[in-house]
Amino acid sequence: MNDRILMSSPDTGQAEEEALVRAIRSGWVAPLGPEVDAFETELANYTGRQHAVALSSGTAALHLGLIALGVGPGDAVLTSTMTFAATANSIVYTGAEPVFVDCDDTGNLDPELLEEAFVVLGRENRTVKAVVPVDLFGKVADHERIHAIAASRGVPVLSDAAESLGATRNGRSSAAFGEAAALSFNGNKIMTTSGGGALLTDDAAMAGRIRYLATQARQPKAHYEHTEIGYNYRLSNVLAALGRAQLGRLDSMIERRRSMRAYYRELFTPVPGVTVFGEPSGVDGGPTRDNFWLSSILINSERSRFTSDELRCSLAAAGIEARPFWKPMHLQPVHAYARAFIHGVSERLFRDGLSLPSGSALSSDQIESIDIAVTQFLRGNRVAA
Repeated sequence: MNDRILMSSPDTGQAEEEALVRAIRSGWVAPLGPEVDAFETELANYTGRQHAVALSSGTAALHLGLIALGVGPGDAVLTSTMTFAATANSIVYTGAEPVFVDCDDTGNLDPELLEEAFVVLGRENRTVKAVVPVDLFGKVADHERIHAIAASRGVPVLSDAAESLGATRNGRSSAAFGEAAALSFNGNKIMTTSGGGALLTDDAAMAGRIRYLATQARQPKAHYEHTEIGYNYRLSNVLAALGRAQLGRLDSMIERRRSMRAYYRELFTPVPGVTVFGEPSGVDGGPTRDNFWLSSILINSERSRFTSDELRCSLAAAGIEARPFWKPMHLQPVHAYARAFIHGVSERLFRDGLSLPSGSALSSDQIESIDIAVTQFLRGNRVAA
């Protein structure tokens, strides 16, 4: 599209082109159709879930998942403060109140602080209707502890796995946790349908409810009849064909991103004050293996002699995209009055963290350009490279 090196551009080729042509030639260009049905089956099989519902976005999946769990006005929903805005927005759509919980050093929701939030809100007689943990940058949260804490209080978990498709924890897919899990297939994700998402669950009734709500809550009559408000949230047949091609290549795309993580580890290991975020992952026999969606670094400016923003600006001048971590939701102006349980880790990660180009479509020439830009920056700051 241009000469700028993007952080996570779509990785498409002949397989995707053939899939799109197949869908168009089939005549199923309107929403729904055989490609959607097949995509849902393949997604469920890949993630180890019983049901998948293909939707127009990950945000739609979160929104409908919360509605299906009975979340509504006046309820509180506990979620991670270190996340993209869509997580909190989806809660607000239902009329509920997001209550933000800080992360631990993994960037994911801190189970101990989650327990504290439950205790405090319980004393205040607040109704917590759901917990929405987030798998940050493809690193799977401690779902076992989170689920145990929520289940002990009869509260369901809706996992925001928008960033973690292909990642695993204790041998389970990231989308296999919680009463349901939401995926995103936005253009910058590990795989894409251009725009799109999905809701994964083992509950047949919940899957049926989601499909019903996502198709304008139309009653099964010859005419259009509606007894409740629905949404136009289903994925198109053409985009589902694209998703099927991408899903078939997902494991190989993850391996390409893994190689970028290894490259950054080698590049920054000699640099004082700089660490690759989340390392090691799936390397030391630990329980988690992330999907390497984004490779990120943490910069301790007191030791490195430069800040994350200085490196970001230098890369931008060279036509290379890099981005700070998500600004925590409790710091966002729109949520200035929201309840939050914070101990400062998310604010430190936001200050020190920088995500770097990580896409599986990066060419050898682009990687060389990144290498040159980073090396020149480090030399200019008199840092070993």
